[in-house]
Amino acid sequence: MARHLELGLDTFGDVTLGADGQMLPHAQVIRDLVEQAVLADQLGVDFIGVGEHHRADFAVSSPEMVLAAIAARTTRIRLGSAVTVLSSDEPVRVFQRFSTLDAVSNGRAEVILGRGSFTESFPLFGFPLDQYETLFTEKLDLFAALLKGGPVTWRGTTRAPLENQSVFPPIEHGTLKTWIGVGGSPESVVRAARYGLPLMLAIIGGNPARFQPYVDLYQRAFAQLGTQVQPIGVHSPGYIADSDEQAREELWPHYKRMHDKIGAERGWPPMERDAFEREATQGSLYVGAPESVARRIAATAKALDLSRFDLKYSAGPMPHRQLMRCVELYGTRVMPLVREMLAEG
Repeated sequence: MARHLELGLDTFGDVTLGADGQMLPHAQVIRDLVEQAVLADQLGVDFIGVGEHHRADFAVSSPEMVLAAIAARTTRIRLGSAVTVLSSDEPVRVFQRFSTLDAVSNGRAEVILGRGSFTESFPLFGFPLDQYETLFTEKLDLFAALLKGGPVTWRGTTRAPLENQSVFPPIEHGTLKTWIGVGGSPESVVRAARYGLPLMLAIIGGNPARFQPYVDLYQRAFAQLGTQVQPIGVHSPGYIADSDEQAREELWPHYKRMHDKIGAERGWPPMERDAFEREATQGSLYVGAPESVARRIAATAKALDLSRFDLKYSAGPMPHRQLMRCVELYGTRVMPLVREMLAEG
């Protein structure tokens, strides 16, 4: 693999258990998240992504605010969303919030735009679900126009037009790095290429190699457009402890609790331990000792020709102290091992 692989961490700010076994207040979870990001910065992690949700089991509804707090206490780590639900937001305001984050962080901001896998934001902000596709398509088109800089003229059907309108603050240097988050739609892959934007594959289950056709499609689309292919990243869940057994035993109850809560809303059956073990050995759950996790990340990076791998390290109500240990092992053990494995070919 020729290109340098960036290694990041993602979190949704899952509401966690305190020392007394009770769920912590959302406010404390957010403060703990900032501490996790500060540690990641100190350990040389390349990126921290914070997800947007509007429900009781996740503490972060405004990633940019949390990222700004992280920016004030860090010096090098890149800061982004994971993801920003553009369909139920205002593209101009999203751009302004991230351009402001870019300013306060001295050029470290990124945004990952997506439709999101949850729909709570649509009724909350007054957007009809029957316009799910139209809202994302039009708002992404407007956001792409904003990325070019300068006055914007744009027309669509979901908001008022813009006529030679300037948006402030502008990005100080270059452009705002913007990824398109994709969960498995070929149309979304082609759309990302059409706008010339990097692709972030959310692979949360199954063998990651099954996404190879999407990588091929993305690269073919750029070839047909006659433009340079953009970076490809992967976001996948995982957890690291000192041994494979410890990692699985610590993760299992929290991962099952998260999976079964969401599954009850979506009609999934409860997760069985056998399914968890299959994901841990053959699928897209990167759980284990540093050596095991590094080996699987390196294999995925090679198979999909990645420029970025982000480990979604928060997992249901897992306590803050265990998340901090996971971040520590990722930065001190997993990242050097992955880069060593990739250098060996």
